[in-house]
Amino acid sequence: MSEAIEDLEGSGPEARRPDPVVRPITLPVIFEALGEGLRDFQAAPLYGLFFGAIYAAGGLFIVLAATRLGMGYLPYPTAAGFALLGPFVAVGLYEVSRRREHGIPLRWRPILQVVLDQRHRELGWMAFVTLFVFVVWMYQIRLLLALFLGFQSFATFREFLGVVLGTPEGLLFLAIGHVIGAVLSLVLFSLTVVSFPLLLDRDVDFITAMITSVRAVTTSPGPMLVWAGIVVVLLIVSLLPAFLGLLVVMPILGHTTWHLYRRLVEPAPAP
Repeated sequence: MSEAIEDLEGSGPEARRPDPVVRPITLPVIFEALGEGLRDFQAAPLYGLFFGAIYAAGGLFIVLAATRLGMGYLPYPTAAGFALLGPFVAVGLYEVSRRREHGIPLRWRPILQVVLDQRHRELGWMAFVTLFVFVVWMYQIRLLLALFLGFQSFATFREFLGVVLGTPEGLLFLAIGHVIGAVLSLVLFSLTVVSFPLLLDRDVDFITAMITSVRAVTTSPGPMLVWAGIVVVLLIVSLLPAFLGLLVVMPILGHTTWHLYRRLVEPAPAP
């Protein structure tokens, strides 16, 4: 009787799928994935430059809009926070790497269609999570400004830098802001490092994807923290020349993330 009940519970359309299996990795695997990401970009540079240009243009537009509106304090935190949206923007790059991995010809229309189709899938919820963290980041910056610098306005970014770097209150604001930003970035990194490519590759819900992503980080904390550090350094360098560095850095990081996901999560079992 009990065996029959177990059979019924494990069958039917509502049967729970097994959780994705996470594999531990070592530090050399990070650099292997980075090398494969670079090769993907070299093999299909137009796709990488296209998605990198979208990301760079979005960041540049936000910063210029903040400057135009006389919010001199916004360009720096906006530029830093905009990097949090990278995993979502890189969906098209994951698809390019996936197709190259399976030997599928690269064509613009099906790749863009895959990206557009994600709005009807669980990946849309992951985009919401990413945007939520970005909003929290921007809100805490405004709160810290009010606490440490009062409600003074900054007409230009140069004026904002002068106050932040030239006063004790400004330096304290800068220190605490970076600590909070680091915590938020680490949280989002843990939630998204494999969740976006996992949702693109397999039919799982976004909660399972986030849990799998966190498990990937906790299973190999050392190598994953090194990868997080590489991402931060490359993004900082790419942001300096008016976001232009993102044209190259963004696609390389996106392709690398796909190959890292392949090493961290075992393929789905055959049906």
